[in-house]
Amino acid sequence: MGILLTEAAADPAMGTGGLIGGSLLYLVVIFGAMWFFMMRPQSKEKKRLASMLASLELGDCVLTTSGFYGIVIDISDDTVIVEFGNNRNCRIPMDKSAISRVEKPGEN
Repeated sequence: MGILLTEAAADPAMGTGGLIGGSLLYLVVIFGAMWFFMMRPQSKEKKRLASMLASLELGDCVLTTSGFYGIVIDISDDTVIVEFGNNRNCRIPMDKSAISRVEKPGEN
């Protein structure tokens, strides 16, 4: 006539430990996946861009973020002077961060 209760059923606080641990594990997995698919590629691209700008030399052909091709004629710490087109008088100083791609001479 008596109903047998297990220890977990008798103490409701004991049964929620698995639920909280499972939820916490689920959140950790979600945040790990978000980092792996969003933050990691962004940091790799940032490193690639920094190494590309560090290897910038005189005479390199560059593509700016605005879509213009030019030749690097002078480099300082944060700026470069780029010569655009066939007109030798079109020389524009710009930030290194405005360069999106570098092509070395003889590469194609």
